[in-house]
Amino acid sequence: MGASAGIAEVKRDKPWIIRTYAGHSTAAESNKLYRGNLAKGQTGLSVAFDLPTQTGYDPDHELSRGEVGKVGVSIAHLGDMRTLFDQIPLAQMNTSMTINATAPWLLALYLAVAEEQGAPISALQGTTQNDIIKEYLSRGTYVFPPAPSLRLTKDVILFTTKEVPKWNPMNVCSYHLQEAGATPVQELSYALAIAIAVLDTVREDPDFDEASFPEVFGRISFFVNAGLRFVTEICKMRAFSELWDEIAQERYGIDDPKKRIFRYGVQVNSLGLTEQQPENNVHRILIEMLAVTLSKRARARAVQLPAWNEALGLPRPWDQQWSMRMQQILAFETDLLEYDDIFDGSTVIEAKVEALKAETRAELERIGGIGGAVAAVETGALKRALVESNAKRISAIEAGDQIVVGVNKWQQGEPSPLTAGEGAIFSVSETVEMEAANRIKTWRETRDDAAVQAALGALEEAARSGANIMPASIAAAKAGVTTGEWGSRLRAVFGEYRAPTGVTLETASAGAAEEARLLIADLGERLGEQPKLVVGKPGLDGHSNGAEQIALRARDVGFDVTYDGIRQTPSEIVAKAKETGAHVVGLSILSGSHVPLVREVRAQMREAGLDHIPVVVGGIISPEDELVLKNMGVRAVYTPKDYAIDQIMIGLAKVIEKSLDGKANRPQQEPAQVY
Repeated sequence: MGASAGIAEVKRDKPWIIRTYAGHSTAAESNKLYRGNLAKGQTGLSVAFDLPTQTGYDPDHELSRGEVGKVGVSIAHLGDMRTLFDQIPLAQMNTSMTINATAPWLLALYLAVAEEQGAPISALQGTTQNDIIKEYLSRGTYVFPPAPSLRLTKDVILFTTKEVPKWNPMNVCSYHLQEAGATPVQELSYALAIAIAVLDTVREDPDFDEASFPEVFGRISFFVNAGLRFVTEICKMRAFSELWDEIAQERYGIDDPKKRIFRYGVQVNSLGLTEQQPENNVHRILIEMLAVTLSKRARARAVQLPAWNEALGLPRPWDQQWSMRMQQILAFETDLLEYDDIFDGSTVIEAKVEALKAETRAELERIGGIGGAVAAVETGALKRALVESNAKRISAIEAGDQIVVGVNKWQQGEPSPLTAGEGAIFSVSETVEMEAANRIKTWRETRDDAAVQAALGALEEAARSGANIMPASIAAAKAGVTTGEWGSRLRAVFGEYRAPTGVTLETASAGAAEEARLLIADLGERLGEQPKLVVGKPGLDGHSNGAEQIALRARDVGFDVTYDGIRQTPSEIVAKAKETGAHVVGLSILSGSHVPLVREVRAQMREAGLDHIPVVVGGIISPEDELVLKNMGVRAVYTPKDYAIDQIMIGLAKVIEKSLDGKANRPQQEPAQVY
């Protein structure tokens, strides 16, 4: 008898879609990166766009300065999108696009390129993130107020349901909520509340065909985060799946089990990546991936992993390959996909899932009592809760109650050979912005201006009339309209918006150490007034978590803090420093655009006669760039390794003291001679 006699053949599940989140500098460079990753075994694309593209500006706009091509690829018009997918057959590709405020526009460009390739748009597969509500809470790439933003999300959903039925028109994105400090219950409840708000908006459309609602519901997907609390994360995903099925049946009456399936993609936690001993991040990423793959009933449909060195700068192709190999080894070398759910029947898992579901239902009821997700965003209630949760997390790390290996415990270690040598950290060339500005100038000069103006007029008419924005956007894309022109025309119709910061007098925090309080109090006595700190977010960077925590702790130690939120121009920051009589200005920049933006702020401070006010900078900043900033006159630079906020507060006090000492020791200027 053969060795395999009596053993049933095991049928393996299909693996999830294997992606890397990628894109930088130009469409041509990103296309090269995509084709290289696909050749290495990647099975889908996940496109990262730069901040001007995400917020509706052209690369030659004033607000784009320093941001072009930094955190993603610059896509300014149809020609860029055409180049981005050159030699990549869109009919065969599953493409995820991390885009929100400008999602209708980027989807319009994508569909126009697909048509050029001869691909029927009805066959296209992929996802637009298109979750604008979480942008007001976390990522910050919103443009318009909530009501028109939600209308644009609805337009994409209704258009794709009819014309691009295999497309996921929205990823309800809890990923950035966890990055902003959300607890598992907050991540569950806020994401589900957002989904409910969007689905209710779709149903309320006067032209909506109620018979199509199961199709709409079935195409809503989620994009989640997975942290290192391994068991909790597995239970969170099972709770997500069960609660989504519950909402489908009880709130919306969806009978078809296939339409009720919780479908999600994932990028595991970047918040926990450390600058110290960055090689440890490899283990963190692998463990977090297991949380979203081990449980068959709650397994991700698509996985993309950060690279081990993203706390240091942009990953290189090799770094992304390393993360991709993790997925491939788990999917193809192990026996994971040969078994049913290995957690079914576990009393521990079941109890935790039920506890999470009960807490989430209670939180959903509370949000509903406020008026739903949009109202809770507008009042600042959800943002304040996230800021408070993040403050607790940071305080626990500072106190050593939450251990982070290599950061607050076991800091001593061998130097990492992975970070040594030239080229260890990838950076985007400063020439990318100038080249992009030249390309868009040529684009504008060679297109049909009459066709462009007609398309923009039709776009504005659709926006004002309430018609679906997608047909007019696709026509505008084909006519040669640019990203900035699309954004500008809709800004003229809908206006712009500034979301609550979550940093208020009512925002609770874990408090500050007595040493820091006393030092600031002594500084106040020397100044004869409360020390004043202006926290600025120059440029288009919407990652405000760090700035919020600095502002909150500075308030607690005794600073008079001014923090007005994201997307401030250098002139606005300088004006605020002058208006408040600031003693120190702190700039938070995580997009890699710190050098040009700090240069501009410092130049404007000199022009305004404020060169005596010290400037400090925080962000993902390489040692080389730290030297550049200090040569510009920046007094202190803080990076992710500086996790102890009390120590940052003490550092700010010392910066002010040093500035005062320098002023006291400076020789008095001789009076001018009159001739």
